[in-house]
Amino acid sequence: MEKPPLPNDEEGTGMMTESQSEVQLLDTAADQSQSAVDLDPSRPAWDSKLQYVLAQVGFSVGLGNVWRFPYLCHQNGGGAFLLLYVLLLVVIGVPLFFLELAAGQCIRQGSIGVWKHISPRLVGIGYSSCVVCFFVALYYNVIIAWSLFYLGNSFQYPLPWEHCPELSPNRTVKECTSSSPTSYFWFRKALDITDSIEETGEFNPIMTGCLLAAWVIVCLAMIKGIKSSARVMYFSSVFPYAVLLCFLIRGLLLDGASEGVAYMFYPKLKIWGEVQVWRQAATQVFFALGLGFGSVIAYSSYNPRHNNCHRDALMVSFINFLTSVLASLVVFAVLGFRAKSIAMDCVVRNVDLLTEMSATGSSHHHWPWSDMSDPRSVSLADYREWFKHYGSQMGGNITDCVLEDEMNKGVEGTGLAFIAFTEAMALFPASPFWSALFFLMLLNLGLSTMFGTMQGILTPLMDSFKALGRHRTILTVCSCILGFLIGLLFTQRSGNYFVTMFDDYSATLPLIIVVVFETLCVSWMYGADRFLDDIEVMLQWRPPVLYKYLWKYVCLLAMVGLLGASLLRMLFKRPTYTAWNHNTAEETVLEYPGWALAVLTLLILFASLPIPAGYIHYLLKTRLSRSGEGGHQREAERERYAKCNSAEPNSAHELARLDEDGDGRPRASFLPLGTDEYRLLPQQEEAEDEEDTGV
Repeated sequence: MEKPPLPNDEEGTGMMTESQSEVQLLDTAADQSQSAVDLDPSRPAWDSKLQYVLAQVGFSVGLGNVWRFPYLCHQNGGGAFLLLYVLLLVVIGVPLFFLELAAGQCIRQGSIGVWKHISPRLVGIGYSSCVVCFFVALYYNVIIAWSLFYLGNSFQYPLPWEHCPELSPNRTVKECTSSSPTSYFWFRKALDITDSIEETGEFNPIMTGCLLAAWVIVCLAMIKGIKSSARVMYFSSVFPYAVLLCFLIRGLLLDGASEGVAYMFYPKLKIWGEVQVWRQAATQVFFALGLGFGSVIAYSSYNPRHNNCHRDALMVSFINFLTSVLASLVVFAVLGFRAKSIAMDCVVRNVDLLTEMSATGSSHHHWPWSDMSDPRSVSLADYREWFKHYGSQMGGNITDCVLEDEMNKGVEGTGLAFIAFTEAMALFPASPFWSALFFLMLLNLGLSTMFGTMQGILTPLMDSFKALGRHRTILTVCSCILGFLIGLLFTQRSGNYFVTMFDDYSATLPLIIVVVFETLCVSWMYGADRFLDDIEVMLQWRPPVLYKYLWKYVCLLAMVGLLGASLLRMLFKRPTYTAWNHNTAEETVLEYPGWALAVLTLLILFASLPIPAGYIHYLLKTRLSRSGEGGHQREAERERYAKCNSAEPNSAHELARLDEDGDGRPRASFLPLGTDEYRLLPQQEEAEDEEDTGV
């Protein structure tokens, strides 16, 4: 049921329509509603607009921009994926991001309070957001702990992952020589990983200490709320950009950087016909902006009432996209250098072998570099041209050296950050400096996102439960202690597999469900027109009507489609994880055992159940309330949405208030729960008077 347009709207005349409620709010309720959304002096607020923007950017720009977006762009058509991403960002991402910003700023509550005001029957949306934030915080801080471990190991020369450890002067560890020094250091030294998730093993003491340090940092930064975390944001949100720019300049000067960047951005438009690519692009847009976590709502709730949240939505989304592109340039410039180095090592190895074959007389073929003393002086292009003509005659010992083959080995996540990128940095001059810089950047990216995630937990709880709000410090410390204790699950030898499980399943489906209900709640149950009315009063100008149709149809259908595609993928493709086999020194794909499938199913259900549970609770509470009243009320039962009062002024007090606004237009404002008072409309009073007189 939607509110009619404002008096000067083209479609409306400002008169009551049949679709409106049959009751009208009293002037006292309107006054109370206005005071409910005014600035509460006891509520924290941002010291400046810069603080707020840095907080939102810091939360939305996270590790996924560095190690997820470049991989997706590389695997799904390069430049074509970029175009698809921009399209979905504009059509889906920005409208939903604007919706959350506006809701938080208007109601000035955390996610629980916002959805309780808009639709009490869907209060479970806020609780689901809190549960998902808690799940994400558990494993996200483990990634921060890994970054701390690598940062600590970067202050030595040579870097510990540059060479395989030696057991004796002429003997190295087989697991390392069969893979690579960086892979060995990650899987054996950092994680000391088991061969599967079923082999639990003891706790890793070093990683446990790093996890404790990560939680201490988060606790100290969050202990005073946004007042303390905002100060940290000045560094944690800005520093990664300085590092990315340094890496970009250094990376573009490396041999092979141009090949890496060109390989990434070369457009392959045929991928637009693949459903999987659309699903991955939509998912990346969804997670890049942090939709559904409640953190966006929490941060915006500390804004002044008339802050231009529409401009903020456009600005933060644009910065997020540019950061993803910048990170992709850096990653593929460095990976291009790595691939070129591996290809050149292949050339040197083959040229040395050809020289040996020529010296022993086992080869009678001529090649143009027989007199060269330095095999590295042979260019990759020259060698490949020679191999194209004579390689087939040389037998299996002489191989082709293809740079594209190395680039095709797409890596993402921890494999990109802790294996591929560390291997490339080990080849840099002054490698410890660049390694420390890189992992310090990862640490700050992780912390800024972690602050937002924790805010998505603490703010709704403190707003909804006053006892918790009065003991902010205790709540923060207890939350961090609980997070550390549960997080010990991830510091055992098989902990990396549980990180993968939580990352893949604890947040993806529940967050999509949350955003589906958010969009449904605002655009259909509350009413997109009414929501735009509220935003107009808040911003003092009306956003384009295009948002109404994007929220009601495009965004909702897109999110439902994404939910369906994700469910079908889970149902028809058994969940798997990547394990490290220490015997073969290779990664293998394994299926989750039965108990692990039960765990990940419980994670999804536990995060999603608050929505139906809240709805059932509302229905039971309403039914009990009706039975207690005996059914003899004259006033019509009104659904307890936090609806806005935009009816024509009907009292001298309200007329005076409208005159103060200067536009002669009814004010729209969210009404607090429990303060609604009603009276019958004039036409209803006349009808009932007629019934009383028997007319």
